[in-house]
Amino acid sequence: MFDSHVNSKIFLLGGMLLGGIALQQLSLAQESELQERGVEAKSFRAVKVASAPVLDGKLDDEVWQQAERITDFHQSRPGDHAEPSEETELYVIYTEDALYVAARMYDSNPELISAPTIRHGQGLPFDDRLVIILDPFNQGRAGYRFETNLNGVRHDSLYETPTSFRLDWNTIWETATSIDGKSWVAEVEIPFKSLPFDPRLDTWGFNFGRGIRRRNEEMSWVSLDRTYNPTIMGEMSGLEGMNQGLGLDIVPSFIGLRQRSFSPSASDNSLQPSLDAFYRLTPSLNAALTVNTDFSAVEVDNRQVNLTRFNLFFPEKRDFFLNDSDLFQFGDISRMAAGNNATGGASRENARPYFSRKLGLAADGSPVDIEYGGRISGRVGRFNIGTLAIRQGESENVAAADMLVTRISANVLEDSRIGFIYTNGDPTSNVDNSVIGADFMYVNNDLGAGRRLQSNVFFQQSDTPRLFGDDASYGFGLALPASEGLRTRIGYKVVEDNFNPAMGFVNRTNIEDLTADLGYTYFFENGLIQTAFAGIDLQRVNVIDGGLQSEVVAFRLLELESNTRDSIRLTYVSNKEVVRAPFRIYRDPSREVVIQPGSYEFDEQEFGISSGGQRKFSGSFSYKTGDFYNGTRENVNASFTWNQSRYFTATIRSDWNDIVLPQGSFITRLTSANSQIAFSPTLYWISLVQYDNLSEEIGINTRLQWIPKAGQEAFIVLNHNMQDWDRDNTFHSARSDLSIKFRYTFRF
Repeated sequence: MFDSHVNSKIFLLGGMLLGGIALQQLSLAQESELQERGVEAKSFRAVKVASAPVLDGKLDDEVWQQAERITDFHQSRPGDHAEPSEETELYVIYTEDALYVAARMYDSNPELISAPTIRHGQGLPFDDRLVIILDPFNQGRAGYRFETNLNGVRHDSLYETPTSFRLDWNTIWETATSIDGKSWVAEVEIPFKSLPFDPRLDTWGFNFGRGIRRRNEEMSWVSLDRTYNPTIMGEMSGLEGMNQGLGLDIVPSFIGLRQRSFSPSASDNSLQPSLDAFYRLTPSLNAALTVNTDFSAVEVDNRQVNLTRFNLFFPEKRDFFLNDSDLFQFGDISRMAAGNNATGGASRENARPYFSRKLGLAADGSPVDIEYGGRISGRVGRFNIGTLAIRQGESENVAAADMLVTRISANVLEDSRIGFIYTNGDPTSNVDNSVIGADFMYVNNDLGAGRRLQSNVFFQQSDTPRLFGDDASYGFGLALPASEGLRTRIGYKVVEDNFNPAMGFVNRTNIEDLTADLGYTYFFENGLIQTAFAGIDLQRVNVIDGGLQSEVVAFRLLELESNTRDSIRLTYVSNKEVVRAPFRIYRDPSREVVIQPGSYEFDEQEFGISSGGQRKFSGSFSYKTGDFYNGTRENVNASFTWNQSRYFTATIRSDWNDIVLPQGSFITRLTSANSQIAFSPTLYWISLVQYDNLSEEIGINTRLQWIPKAGQEAFIVLNHNMQDWDRDNTFHSARSDLSIKFRYTFRF
């Protein structure tokens, strides 16, 4: 039963929902058409051809002559709708099996085309790139993003909301590229089996983007406020007779694994099959099945140094949980303070009711078998559906158990959404646990003059035996985003003392968390500098029972970015921390350094500089100095990247803290080295070595990865950890595992 305190929260939630609906009703009387809010009403007709072009990065196939030639592109930055510095030609055709997009991107200096990324699945922040955005349901709410560079790298993303996308989503598609005189050419094939769509619709949302990194220039077909997303699109018509097939993918895997520990000495060998299957129940609703799921080839986490008294956050990296992950997002919690420099990643994620990384891991972080699981996800009319059931195997002192997550939301009004979530199960204990919640996201893209409003509100409550009352979390967010000029945002989140989402993420409870930021971006028309930014970011966390827990105010005094993607920043940070119980900030075999209870105020200053990653040699450097609790801290963070060629790149990163406190001084060091070698467009050797002096451990992850085509993969992965137990600078092998994995997708 809800008590009166909870009832008041429900009343507040209901009031905010009704308020959002009322605001939307007012906006319906305003300009609602795209052209009325400054978006060009562009369209073209895709041409159906009898035979597919040869995917070779050349435009010499006759079928391309049948396509409409699209050339009306403009800058989205640095100029807003200014003439591009280079011409671009785009062509779109399709067969019954796939959509084909080709682009000829002229460049007066093709030898300067930037292509430092050589591995599929990696983002392209410093590459000259082609971007394609598709909205198969033409609703302006969600979509799919495909990117490639001169190396033919495939990078795909899924829009979780109309304005943000998840980089780790993957599907099957192909691309081929080449240099042709004073241009580079890209051909892209997107099978219709790779996308959900309604075959009754003959018009999709479509947009195109191109980046020229050495000029920090972005081009697009349709844009607003120097950006483009599923709410800012043109249209592609003429689609008919597309073949979705049976909608069935069978993905068997075979894994050979050898695990070894050195102290005490032990080893274990295993050979296991694994199976994933995917079936399209309807054109837009998918079912997935996993049996004996294996994650041995998943990339290792990037190490972090924790100088706080709160848990860190490590993102999900397993493909099975990343697919359709946008449908499980709740309350916009992860993005309420994204980009706010006063907050940390774990703080922004706090109070998530569902975090897939909790599945398949024991309380101590060791892996636990997932015996089998199923997922139904997709869209049915206005409804977005995500439901997941997992059978997790037993682990030490924890019996095998079933886990369930159900997330359903409905598109309402023009661009808004209302929904609920339910989770049941605890992957790390034998105690029952469930969470139920509701949320509402209000988006108004019709404010005029390129302005838009985004807001959200959520309420959730957990149910755990022996935890009674104070088991809710709720909050709201309000934002006026802008790429140019003034932008602002505020967020408020309450996490009560007994709120316990066993399948979610919580790193502090019994708090009220207020975040806010205000900033102004100015674009220069000419000269070396492209943008200047100044702003202020805030986070204030109060204990619900009364009193401050922490406060961070980041004064972003000046941030400049040049036309060649170099940047410089000056920041002043004011901190307040109220420590109510002692916490250990450092430990080695001979001592501990403990922050004692008390109220602390300390300020820090930071200077940072970075160079554009499109260069052969690039890097970043930041220096932070100031007070730290009842002492001082100096921090140096640096990275250096060598883009030797399209076949080799290497990066070294280092983070160093020198902390001086009356109760003890110490130094933390975190260093990593990463290399990527491309023997061919389908064969890669990737290595990552990490070291930190808190664990005194060296972690080596090296993998040989062969991807003959999308949907087919082979891995040889070695993880080897070495540790200096007695801290005498002599490292000894601690544990290692070698895995060989083959995976093949059969499509029907």
